[in-house]
Amino acid sequence: MTTATALDLEEIVLSIIVNAGEARSQSLQALSLAGEGNLVEARARLSAAELALREAHKTQTRLIEDEARGIHHPVSLLMIHAQDHLMNAITINDLVSIQIKKYA
Repeated sequence: MTTATALDLEEIVLSIIVNAGEARSQSLQALSLAGEGNLVEARARLSAAELALREAHKTQTRLIEDEARGIHHPVSLLMIHAQDHLMNAITINDLVSIQIKKYA
């Protein structure tokens, strides 16, 4: 990634929020489905959540790699918000994965 404009950086950060939010939603839907006994669909939702998490994490990694190369992006409240969303989505996904295994 080259030096991003403020608008580019905002789009990058928003993609983390969108993908993390999707992962969180899919994970919670998976938990609900597992509770209803629909393990096939629950696992499908969990897979969708993990795909969204990978996308968010790839974007985050690009920002970290920039930092390692000396390309510094301004840290905004929106960027911190994105990191919070990603961290929470990862935690929820991990806990739901453990819980779904109990239903199997």
